[in-house]
Amino acid sequence: MLRQASKRLLGLASCEFPSRPVQILPRLYHENVIDHYNNPRNVGSFDKNDPNVGTGLVGAPACGDVMKLQIKIDDDSGKIVDACFKTFGCGSAIASSSVATEWVKGKSTEEVLTIKNTEIAKHLALPPVKLHCSMLAEDAIKAAVKDVEAKRAKLNGSSNAAPIEKAADA
Repeated sequence: MLRQASKRLLGLASCEFPSRPVQILPRLYHENVIDHYNNPRNVGSFDKNDPNVGTGLVGAPACGDVMKLQIKIDDDSGKIVDACFKTFGCGSAIASSSVATEWVKGKSTEEVLTIKNTEIAKHLALPPVKLHCSMLAEDAIKAAVKDVEAKRAKLNGSSNAAPIEKAADA
């Protein structure tokens, strides 16, 4: 029986069943994914110690994608003036990062928190198996905002820490 199976696999046996040609369908990416993969926008990094820079580092253990997204906030307006990313992952992850950096520029931190992975996935026409890439982008945005807000709170809190402690003791 094993001999017959191996002969069938190698195509050496006269098959009782007619063999059907196997059709391999190509997996095609949407043109937006290809564009952002071939020409990624805003690749790079900022100084993570800058108090106006928020860094979001997220990863997907299931596929190994790792995404670092950084935002730079203007002191006066509080808006995001620049964004960059570095992503180790598939084309969909790189495209999702690229789109995210484009979409956050010029917006406030409150506005960028409303960007959902479904919007990124829809823009890139990601298939269901690649939705985790857009989720990484959304999570990276949230992590970057959280980081920059924590830095700013620490800076503002350090100068006001003594009066707050004194008020609590009173």
